[in-house]
Amino acid sequence: MKKYFIYARKSSESEDRQMLSIGSQITELKKLAIKLNLEIIEPAYEESQSAKDPGRPQFNELMHRVSKGEAHGVVCWKLDRLARNPIDGATVIWAIKQNGIDIVTPSQTFNQQNENSLLMYMEFGVAQKFVDDLSKNVKRGLNTKAEKGWLPSGAKAGYMNDKYAEKGSKTILPDPDRFPLIRKAWDAMLTGTYSVIDILRLLNNEWGYHTLKHKRIGGKPMSRSQIYKTLTDPFYYGEFEYPMGSGIWRQGKHEPMITRDEFDKVQRFLGRKGRPRPRTRSFDYTGLLECGECHAMITAEEKFQIICPKCKQKFASQNKAACPKCNVLIEEMKNPTLLHYVYYHCTKRKNPNCTQKSIRVEALDEEMDKTLARLQISERFKDWAIKYLNEINDQEAEENVSVLKSLQSANEDIETRLNNLLKLKISPQNADGGLLSDEDYRKEKERLSSEKKKIGEKLGGNNYQAEHWRETAEKTFDFACRARYWFANGDRQTKREILAGLGSNLELYDRAVRINLEKPLQFIELAMDEESTIAEMFEPTEKPNIPINLEAYWATNLSLLPR
Repeated sequence: MKKYFIYARKSSESEDRQMLSIGSQITELKKLAIKLNLEIIEPAYEESQSAKDPGRPQFNELMHRVSKGEAHGVVCWKLDRLARNPIDGATVIWAIKQNGIDIVTPSQTFNQQNENSLLMYMEFGVAQKFVDDLSKNVKRGLNTKAEKGWLPSGAKAGYMNDKYAEKGSKTILPDPDRFPLIRKAWDAMLTGTYSVIDILRLLNNEWGYHTLKHKRIGGKPMSRSQIYKTLTDPFYYGEFEYPMGSGIWRQGKHEPMITRDEFDKVQRFLGRKGRPRPRTRSFDYTGLLECGECHAMITAEEKFQIICPKCKQKFASQNKAACPKCNVLIEEMKNPTLLHYVYYHCTKRKNPNCTQKSIRVEALDEEMDKTLARLQISERFKDWAIKYLNEINDQEAEENVSVLKSLQSANEDIETRLNNLLKLKISPQNADGGLLSDEDYRKEKERLSSEKKKIGEKLGGNNYQAEHWRETAEKTFDFACRARYWFANGDRQTKREILAGLGSNLELYDRAVRINLEKPLQFIELAMDEESTIAEMFEPTEKPNIPINLEAYWATNLSLLPR
């Protein structure tokens, strides 16, 4: 009787989950050995490991012993149990060719005598192709999940995967037990009075934190390395990098635990150790302002500084882990003073000797507010102005009726003349061109057509100009009434749109903002003094006729309604 080894493998990959378990494989293979009268060398080789990569210890030992002649071959469930990669597949093929071993499966036997070598090559190739396709599909699925805003890997500390969601659509939810504890850790770090080790001790010993329990891992206190990873991970303010190291940052759809500013502050407490957050900072005024002296663009610069609580040394905190004077680590400092500045200044690209100085963002905000304050009108004045404009528009519309009738009559007259001109040209009496030559017809037709086009433009543009004028005026008054509030409370895009709507040539000169206002806004700026002065005459508004009195004064004021 020939001697054989049994080899059984069960992988954790999804393609193998429907395969027989290792125990069932061994049982079936022993029955096959009895049926084929094969002697089995005990114990059987069994392995719980994927075969997509070479390096399985049990497989390597098996092939070594078979190559030494300790057995005639191997009994396995399928060829892909032995190999799913080209290196292990070549090892099996070489052993058959060089040492004459047999590979016995329930379906057939592979050896030098049987004419099934091509089938064996194909089975190994199919096994390798399956692994390649599976890898591509998995990567594609993970990328799709990341593009949708969900971190493809396991949930971070304080979060949990939604176990009730469908496979492939699992989301990340706050862990009700651990989310508050991790948030407390961030809050403690933000105070500046705790070191990282102090916070780790609080988490584990006083707050009772334990990692999420899984089948084989979890249920343990947080480790020192994990607390550092947690406090330097941009995931907690809503962004993550995928694939890792690719530089591709995604905006997550999970609920952020902290804000980006809080994350930045903690990084300064840590001396910016660990993974840095993506550098995507943008500034409100860059690209809009230019230098009033050399006309180069205005740029922004951000600075972070720390005042050491021990030696009172102030130093730039970026790319530093310790105080340069007393060498105390930033992460070990107790309640250091953090300073954050944003400066705007000329790039000096056009004139390196430009004398303009930098300005803090807070002072620049005040300058912008002063500019908008010169244009701010009350809601009551805005409503009256728009009502007055509508009345003027209605009067002008009535006056334009006769103009429109005249234009329509002229247009009809030209139509008649063009028709008569054509009739004359094609009449039998003009067969020889005696009444109207081709050249005279062409010139007269061009002249009449040109007049018709001009009248048509006047007819079409008359109503448009009236509507456009009124719409522009309403938008201007609405802008003047609310722009200051929008600027103070809006986001970066809103601020930039307001500044762009003010006018052209926004300049920064001697730390003051200069701008050429749009013409409607220039009028509002001139009228502002009169509007506020008249309004003050009637304050406080106790009598019911005060709005009527105000409107009467506004309507007769030559500064507000220039004739």
